[in-house]
Amino acid sequence: MAFTGVRVVAKDLSLKGEHGPVYSGVSLTAGPGGLTAVAGAAGSGRTSLLLTVAGRMRPTSGTLAVGGQSGIRRIQRAAALGLTSGVNELDGALSVRDHLHERLGPWGLPWRRRYARTAGAALARAGLDVTALPEGERTLARRLTRDQAVRLGIALALLDRPGLLLVDDVDLGLPEARGHELWRTLRDLSDDGLTVVASCTGPDLAGRYADAVTELP
Repeated sequence: MAFTGVRVVAKDLSLKGEHGPVYSGVSLTAGPGGLTAVAGAAGSGRTSLLLTVAGRMRPTSGTLAVGGQSGIRRIQRAAALGLTSGVNELDGALSVRDHLHERLGPWGLPWRRRYARTAGAALARAGLDVTALPEGERTLARRLTRDQAVRLGIALALLDRPGLLLVDDVDLGLPEARGHELWRTLRDLSDDGLTVVASCTGPDLAGRYADAVTELP
């Protein structure tokens, strides 16, 4: 699975909500093949910032260009979201195979070929070994660990063949060793040409893998 990353340039992005600023004056630049981390405590606006960069939220002020495009629709076509709470959560009653099926289209021989070729490659790049799951690809999403769920979210995003991958809450609920493994997966994806922006609570672990870390107050 080959990647063609896009350049992201955000300047002085700010978002105001009903109760005040969500985030303010954020600037970041991420080039093709780059891994950028956004670090901030709960309530710092890191998820909203990722959604803005993905073209899912409009900033109140500032400028954003993804792949040289500033239009929301064009940004959305270039960007893909990993698992994001409240936005694209997995359905616990559906299996890993069901989630892949929803992305790949109708059943039948063409689907099985796409599954073997495309889905298999996406799962491998996301680091999710379905043979290690309790019931293989038929394992329900609610039986996945946090690490496995995040990796499935990455695989589903990769099926869109994005130029920009955004992954939220990389370190949420993971022991340090698992956190290292997940950051290493993101580093490998970026090293292969994909532009990756990921959020986390603390900058220390992210700083070992990311090219740049943007800290939110």
